[in-house]
Amino acid sequence: MVEFALSHAWLVPLLPALAFTIIVFLTRPWPKLSSLVSIVAMLSSFVIATAVALGVFSNPQFIEKPLVYSLRWFGMEGFNVNVGVILDPTSTMMLFMVSLVASLIQIYSTGYMAGDPQYSVFFSYLSLFAASMLGLVISSNLLQMFIMWELVGLCSFLLIGFYTFKISAREAAKKAFITTRIGDFGLLLGLLFLQIKFGTLNLVELAERVPHFANYGVSLGLLTLIAILVFIGPIGKSGQFPLHVWLPDAMEGPTPVSALIHAATMVVAGVYLVGRTLFLFKEVPGAMEVVAFIGAFTALFAATIAITQREIKRILAYSTVSQLGYMMLALGVGSLSASMFHLWTHAFFKALMFLGAGSVLHALHDKADVWKMGGLIKKMPITGWTFVIGGLAIAGIPPFSGFWSKDEILSVTYQYAQHNPGLGYLLFFMATFTAFLTAFYIWRMIFLAFFGPEKEENHPHESPTNMTIPLLVLAVLAAFGGLIGTPWANLWGEWIHFGPVHHGEPALGLMGVSVVLALAGIGLAYRLYYQDTEKQTARSLAEKYNSLYKLSYNKFYVDELYQWFTRTVVDGSAKLIYLFDIKVVDGVVNGLANITKFFGIGFRYTETGKLQTYALVFFMAVVVIAVVMAFGAPISAGVLGGVK
Repeated sequence: MVEFALSHAWLVPLLPALAFTIIVFLTRPWPKLSSLVSIVAMLSSFVIATAVALGVFSNPQFIEKPLVYSLRWFGMEGFNVNVGVILDPTSTMMLFMVSLVASLIQIYSTGYMAGDPQYSVFFSYLSLFAASMLGLVISSNLLQMFIMWELVGLCSFLLIGFYTFKISAREAAKKAFITTRIGDFGLLLGLLFLQIKFGTLNLVELAERVPHFANYGVSLGLLTLIAILVFIGPIGKSGQFPLHVWLPDAMEGPTPVSALIHAATMVVAGVYLVGRTLFLFKEVPGAMEVVAFIGAFTALFAATIAITQREIKRILAYSTVSQLGYMMLALGVGSLSASMFHLWTHAFFKALMFLGAGSVLHALHDKADVWKMGGLIKKMPITGWTFVIGGLAIAGIPPFSGFWSKDEILSVTYQYAQHNPGLGYLLFFMATFTAFLTAFYIWRMIFLAFFGPEKEENHPHESPTNMTIPLLVLAVLAAFGGLIGTPWANLWGEWIHFGPVHHGEPALGLMGVSVVLALAGIGLAYRLYYQDTEKQTARSLAEKYNSLYKLSYNKFYVDELYQWFTRTVVDGSAKLIYLFDIKVVDGVVNGLANITKFFGIGFRYTETGKLQTYALVFFMAVVVIAVVMAFGAPISAGVLGGVK
């Protein structure tokens, strides 16, 4: 089975793609059959991905040299492209994680989407979404990856705007699509530069050629430009500042979509791309600093917004933006292992919390404001306690998964700071303060929604089994999924072995700081939102620092700034160009046309096409010439004499 899986890893994305085709053309009229086709295909992909993982992780040779097989796609003189598969610890981990989380989300969706008139269409979109992401993960060249990258964007557009009867959903879908296209344009330019300068987009070949960029006539400045252009794509796709604005609005889609986007597909694609091309960024220290700073700033920026939000899914959305910033920070300081490790743990606890939020919305009939919830854990114990596990994991409480991966990022950032004290300690401070804020805003949400007095107007009930079983599975993974990366086990460093493993001895002091920050955040949330049952302290703080509160609650007015820029600068420029086109360009063109028309009208009397007219003109010309010749000399002499 393992040997078969290694040589047939292309089946992992192909099976959900086939499910999409079958649902669209055959089973669409039968909703339950459509969901069955989708789930069976996804579970089959997960089984194959598991076998691939066993094969890769049991063979040390794949750690040093990835398994790559491909076939010719198309080519021309000086340009050939193969479509292929690359298997190494990073891609294999992603195959396993994406197929597992996507399978659980599809099972959960059978309960959440029950009775929806577009039930079959929804599952077809989920299948295509998973297929696109899995295809991106195993792509052996950047052009193939870019095509899958765009398919992922298309699927997110379709699923965010799934409720087409809602204006907000349609607008959110357009916002996501347009914003990410900005990033994709930069990425496309970067890929074109790579192909032109290095003659290939194959990942293995680029990894061999880029370190010797001077031999290919590439200066350090040009390589820096290429790296920044490539990074613009992940800025859009992974919701990094300033292209993060689409991600919170993506909550307009069904909750399983939010879980899939935030945990396993769309947004982690950008992190994965930077990790895949880290050989490029490592050659350009300036680009690495840009990646690290944008990651750290995004993590802190999104966390400061999340502390004041009221809607449960919106809080989780800004949490995702913040955690993605953590992953980018790890890549920026040169640690692929720390970034991928956090991506791994984040997939489980974030999928868990989004599906838990969906369970709450399902029970409360889409009431999303956490301030209008309360005491839900009594009526929804499975949803509530699994959500608590997710909250402990993301807050960084040991031994839950998020503690180990967050501690790894703090560790590599601190090591970076020791060698780069100026920027490094700033990054470390931003990362540690973000850890405190993360624990605070997550547990603020948990205390408001699941604990405290119940709201009489709510009548919650536990979700059906097909929704709670995925929650239980994800809760186990969120609790224990990080143990593979403990400093003592050191397994993760063996799996993701790109350079030296960063954690030799456990950084106990740093672990202690991390735990203290997490407990301080939870303690502050407990004091403000649980112990104070009337929430008077929280309200008085919001009133006292009203300007800061409004700034955070309104997301620092970034959306409004973009809206002003669009309406004033873009639309204003368009109006000016329109007037220039109408008044100047059209005026010149129409003026030339009128001049031509004027002369044409005059000339048409001389160019009649009639022989009699031409003969008359010829006769008159002869008469004029004869008159001039006969009387021209005396007249001229008389005129000249008079002048004298």
